[in-house]
Amino acid sequence: MRPYLPLNALRAFESSARYLSFTQAAQEMHVTQAAVSQQVRMLEERLRTVLFKRLPRGLEMTDEGRLLLPVLTNAFTQIETVLKQLEYNNHSHEVLSIGAVGTFAISWLMPRLKVFRENHPFIELRLLTNNNLVNHAAEGLDFAIRFGDGSWPTTHNVLLFEAPLTVLCSPKIAQRLNHPQDLQKETLLRSYRTEEWSNWLTTAGLEPWVMNGPMFDSSRLMVEAAILGEGVALAPDYMFSRELSYGLLVRPFNHHINVGGYWVTSLKSRPTTPAMQCFYDWLIRETTKE
Repeated sequence: MRPYLPLNALRAFESSARYLSFTQAAQEMHVTQAAVSQQVRMLEERLRTVLFKRLPRGLEMTDEGRLLLPVLTNAFTQIETVLKQLEYNNHSHEVLSIGAVGTFAISWLMPRLKVFRENHPFIELRLLTNNNLVNHAAEGLDFAIRFGDGSWPTTHNVLLFEAPLTVLCSPKIAQRLNHPQDLQKETLLRSYRTEEWSNWLTTAGLEPWVMNGPMFDSSRLMVEAAILGEGVALAPDYMFSRELSYGLLVRPFNHHINVGGYWVTSLKSRPTTPAMQCFYDWLIRETTKE
């Protein structure tokens, strides 16, 4: 007969797996670190398998732990959704968790969310930002909006729109830029995708040079630095149309390169809920308006 598995032990494992830390899991669950560790140990004993490798500075999941985590994450999400429905006494109430890269969340999504909430008052939206590194199952995400070429094998990936990159800078710096060659005298702000500047310069007819400007994990942060005059950014101008219209940014050259777009992604193993369908349909309608 399959052993009885206490809910607290399953919750302790799921939280510890998300943080890879008994201490942080304890803070989330409002119990002691020792209590979380004991619950996980009990779960391992009942399953007769090791779920974590205990390391000096944290935890590392075993293959068995990685197998169990997405199942528990989905189960707890479904339980929470049903409890919310009962709490509000309305079966149309659902929790929807969205992860998005910061640039998309701030520049595109936030200005439009008011309309979505007004049209779907019984969908409780939770918005998390990231730097394009996403674990749908571990973070409990229904959708993640990512930048790239769409080659993520574990998820359904639908292109929302392309986002070509172009040079953006402050008006003061733009006065010094008459030709792309002039960029060699400027500080070039870089993203973690280090090949972008080289590709832009090559397609603009220039031989790339060694660059040592500061590196950012967010286009939003990089462009904020450009607005402050800290250097020249290479970013999707479409996402910064407001700053361009206010004169905070200037687009000194017309040359663009296309290295990817924004995609809405979801786990292939994740059943589509009514709330997910509502959000997906709305997202597609909004992007096709552009």
